[in-house]
Amino acid sequence: MLSQTRINSGDEDLEESHSHAADVLNPMGKKRQKQRTDFRKNYQGRVRKGDLTQQFRTGDADSLADISQGERVSGKGDLTRKRTVQSTERNEHDTHSGNLISGRVVSAHGLKSRVLADDGQLYECVVRQVLKSLSIEQRSAVVAGDHVLIRAASTLDGMIEQVKPRRGVISRTSRGQQHILVANVDYLLIITSAAEPGLKPALIDRFLLTAQQCDLQPVVVINKIDLVDSVSLQPMLGVYAAMGFRVLMTSAETGVNIDYLRCLLKGKQTALAGQSGVGKSSLLNAIQPGLGLAVAKVSQDNDKGRHTTTAAKLIPMQDGGAVFDTPGIRQFQLWDISASEVAGLMPDLRPYVSACRYPDCLHLSEDECAVKHAVADGRIDARRYDAYCHLLEGDLMSEER
Repeated sequence: MLSQTRINSGDEDLEESHSHAADVLNPMGKKRQKQRTDFRKNYQGRVRKGDLTQQFRTGDADSLADISQGERVSGKGDLTRKRTVQSTERNEHDTHSGNLISGRVVSAHGLKSRVLADDGQLYECVVRQVLKSLSIEQRSAVVAGDHVLIRAASTLDGMIEQVKPRRGVISRTSRGQQHILVANVDYLLIITSAAEPGLKPALIDRFLLTAQQCDLQPVVVINKIDLVDSVSLQPMLGVYAAMGFRVLMTSAETGVNIDYLRCLLKGKQTALAGQSGVGKSSLLNAIQPGLGLAVAKVSQDNDKGRHTTTAAKLIPMQDGGAVFDTPGIRQFQLWDISASEVAGLMPDLRPYVSACRYPDCLHLSEDECAVKHAVADGRIDARRYDAYCHLLEGDLMSEER
């Protein structure tokens, strides 16, 4: 959890001399709590200036006598990788006193974030240095959808002082780090297309696993059904419906099921995810006329979509709630899901996992595997099992080796 912090000196002697300060109640009647926090390496420059050895060799003995004797070479003070931070919980008085303003991150791109305050004012904000310096697994300290407290520098600019605890986080793996797409959502709309580009069941399965892990309500939306015969999609849609997932066929071009989708999004916090070119922005333009999101046609050379959304963006809906338009993803690598956890996150495989002979069975080549027996008997759809094998053998198991 990222919280409002105030950095103290890392020098242990200084901490001891001021240790009683942490026990004094602040003006709001709350005790400040000390804790050791990891920071990124080299998050600030070295404090020691010059080369002491070079100065000694040059015979400048008088200048050596003036060097501060309190500076430690062992990594204490400003050179340490751990620092002592003091935090206090902000209460309602702090938020409404004019010092801090509560809001939500609309978009985060690079060093800048756009924050929509509770009063409707939009601020261009930078992130406080201490938040950027924290040693965390994720790529960025602030993501779209975060509830934050900011300090306004002017009517349009501000600084993000605190990020409140998150829930409903959608993440993927990017270069070995956690890449959070959006935070604080309730529903995940998995947008795919019947054609141009073609349907990718493997990508749908990855998003479904993420939704199951994060306790989100997934909805599979198959767009562009005006380009194909919908009868050909019924076998696959039946498999998802049998597992309890909601499936919806839409067309942003002809308006099929747009009214139903608009009612589904009303009053909810929903993220749209899918590969490039499936029509996420087109659907949002159809749901809320006048939105004016940029759209582009699919390339005829490789049948791949073109990126029109470069960063996740929060869009308030006229009927209440909000949606997040996320960048198109052609490859979605799962985050924090091991190979042994996948079968338990798949509703059609889950009932048979505990009946296998071996408790650590991966349901690939093991003997007396209840999952493989269920596939042979037709109780588990063979295409779903093939997708499971492809996911484990192609991605997760190779990452864990």
